This record gives sequence, C-alpha cells and structure tokens, in this order.
Amino acid sequence: QVQLVESGGGLVQAGGSLRLSCVASGNIFSINPVGWYRQAPGKQREFVARIFSGGWTDYSDSVKGRFTISRDNAKITVYLQMNSLKPEDTGVYFCHGRGGVNEYWGQGTQVTVSS
Repeated sequence: QVQLVESGGGLVQAGGSLRLSCVASGNIFSINPVGWYRQAPGKQREFVARIFSGGWTDYSDSVKGRFTISRDNAKITVYLQMNSLKPEDTGVYFCHGRGGVNEYWGQGTQVTVSS
C-alpha cells in the first residue's frame, strides 16, 4: 500500500529552526493531500500543515508565518520547514497521507524546543 517515514527531528533552542522530511513509498501518487500532525504528551494529536497535489497549502493558525510545507519535484518527499520555534511546538510530529478512503501515518519523529 503506502508507507510514510519521517526524519529530521531533534533538540533545538527557542527561536531556532528544523526541517522535517517525510519519504513516501508504495502507491504514493494516489495520496492527496499529504500533511503533518503533532502530538505533545497528554494531548491529542493536532493538525499542523498539509499540501495538495496542485500545490495548495493549509496551516494551523498556531504555525502560520513560521512553518512551511513543501514537496520535492518527484513528489517522493514532503518537507516541513519550521522556523522561529517555540517550546509549545514540542511534540512528536507525524506525516499523514490520505488516499481515497484510506489514511496512512508515519512512525513519528520527536521535536523538542527548549526555552
């Protein structure tokens, strides 16, 4: 089917930047959109950003102006560029893809922002 694998998480100081990557394999061209979600300990998973096949993007209000979602030319990898990071951005970030009635999730990558 489809597999999504995230990478790029780590520890960064407040105000710093990280870039996350999501590599897709399988029937990848059936997926639309691809997005990012995050989950902090004790909290529900929340939407962060998504990108559609035509290039249109959508962001959570909490990350607008700071995060940018993009996709490579081959549409194999989706990126999340995170700038001006805040401690409240800390959490496990998951790549997500929708393919018709199916949903696919990556394993998650930890992002920790220190104050």
